[in-house]
Amino acid sequence: MQNHAPYSAHAMIDGIRQNIYCSVLGQTDWFLLSVMPYGTLDRAVSSLNSDRTRSMLLSGGIIFICFLLIFIQYYRMSHEQLEDLRMAEQEAVKASMAKSEFLSSMSHDIRTPMNGIVGMTAIAQANIGDTSRVTDCLAKIALSSKHLLGLINDVLDMSKIESGKLSLNTHIVSLRETMDSIVNIAQPQIKAKSQVFDIFIQDIQTESVYCDSVRLNQILLNLLSNAIKFTPEGGSVHVYLRQDDSPLGAGFVRCQFTVKDTGIGMTKEFQRQIFDKFSREQSQQVHKTEGSGLGMAITKAIVDAMGGTIEIRSTLGEGSEFRITLDLERAAVQELDMALPPWKMLVVDDDEDLCRSAITSLKEIGIQAEWAAGGKLAVDMARKRHAVNDDYQIILLDWKMPDMNGLETVRELRRHLGDDVPILIISAYDWSDIEDEARAAGAQGFISKPLFKSNLFLGLSPYMLGTEKKEEAKEEKAQHFVGKRILLAEDNDLNWEIASEILSEEGFVLDRAENGLVCVDMFSKSEIGHYDVILMDIRMPVMNGYDASKNIRALNRSDANLPIIAMTADAFSDDIQHSRECGMNEHIAKPIDVERLMQILSNYIK
Repeated sequence: MQNHAPYSAHAMIDGIRQNIYCSVLGQTDWFLLSVMPYGTLDRAVSSLNSDRTRSMLLSGGIIFICFLLIFIQYYRMSHEQLEDLRMAEQEAVKASMAKSEFLSSMSHDIRTPMNGIVGMTAIAQANIGDTSRVTDCLAKIALSSKHLLGLINDVLDMSKIESGKLSLNTHIVSLRETMDSIVNIAQPQIKAKSQVFDIFIQDIQTESVYCDSVRLNQILLNLLSNAIKFTPEGGSVHVYLRQDDSPLGAGFVRCQFTVKDTGIGMTKEFQRQIFDKFSREQSQQVHKTEGSGLGMAITKAIVDAMGGTIEIRSTLGEGSEFRITLDLERAAVQELDMALPPWKMLVVDDDEDLCRSAITSLKEIGIQAEWAAGGKLAVDMARKRHAVNDDYQIILLDWKMPDMNGLETVRELRRHLGDDVPILIISAYDWSDIEDEARAAGAQGFISKPLFKSNLFLGLSPYMLGTEKKEEAKEEKAQHFVGKRILLAEDNDLNWEIASEILSEEGFVLDRAENGLVCVDMFSKSEIGHYDVILMDIRMPVMNGYDASKNIRALNRSDANLPIIAMTADAFSDDIQHSRECGMNEHIAKPIDVERLMQILSNYIK
């Protein structure tokens, strides 16, 4: 206290141990002296120490558990990453092996048609004076060239798909024209393998839809060419188109395209990987068949891009069935006024669904029709009507039937009915292959399958309405292009020679522009209406086709809106879209499809 300093001590007071604490009270001479039993303070301190110990242990435990959880999560993520890396390594090895196998197969598949082209060219040159031999060589060169082009297109399409640049060019598409197109393309392959081929439609609600026609053709041709390739000689390949109401609403229609064959079929294991890139069944029959292993992967990618589905049913050794389902927007197209006189007609085909579908379409255009599921029944029905002077006024007859084929049926019908009743052949086969035989038996004409309503109307009109015959129409078409002028922008001499030769034979007069700038200059200096159409290459020096088209459209001329058609090797959907954005009306890919080129020109040149 004399030192004015705090003080604490222990003391025994009355035999009890006490804590003594002395402290100075501020700026005074007073002191506060506290005497407290030793146990009370000791318990408080001990309690504080226990609480602190428990808190430290609890905090340490929580921190430990957190670190443990973090470690477990880190370990799990590391393990998953290692597993992903292992799987990626396996996939990379698998892809590398697949690509190596693909390149090996592709090398063989490319060299095969190349060998045919080079070999047939050499043979043709060595036999230049033998017209028949040269013609045969040229036909084989053309076939090999188309196969080679198909392989190249597959590789380029797969590159587009992998880079995410697959796009669709949607426009109005005629399903009738689409089905006609694939039938015409497939016929030579079908004929070469003596296969049974037929095409059926059912419940058609609309013939025109919004779709990418090129991609739709690609899907169907991929499936059809596979069916033909993997079906042995004498086997059957059938194509079906059915329409139903779409779940997307009244503005859409659900289209189901089915390709069915009696070919080699597929194993269950291969069905699970058929849509993988570079994937081909490992069997002796498949190895003998040329192909890139990309067709089905491309088909699946296109179907997905179109919002559709693809299903497979296949049994090894028995055949395969592929079904494509697409919900397509209906196109509002002004239909022809399809009305025919109420003639009594007989439809003869061994397929009941085809007969019922044809009967429905015929009734819609005004015809009273009956059907018979076979030649013998048809002859019996026609004979009974003839006996009561109530003949059918026209008969549609399938060429391929099991009980009595078309040839025999025509002969029997003519024997009972005479020559007055028109008998028309309906078939998915090329009319030129059977025309002589059919006409000799008594048939008078032909309507190609599938039997869309428009097909039936156009095929029956010449016999029921007295419209011009096909031969006259062909003559008129042949004279249609005579004297029409084309300005062709093409920098490649060989391409110019090919296009010039093809178009000159059709009656066109051609002028050449070596690049886009020359094309613009020649057009701007020409008289108004001098050119009927411009065919425009895209990749040219000085000025490309896109810029040339823009410049022509910008000219202050009354004919600056003339048709400009891109004719180029840039054949992808985005190339087509870009050409349209630059003012071009149509797009034709090289190598030139002459038939399609003529069809497009006839649409624009009046």
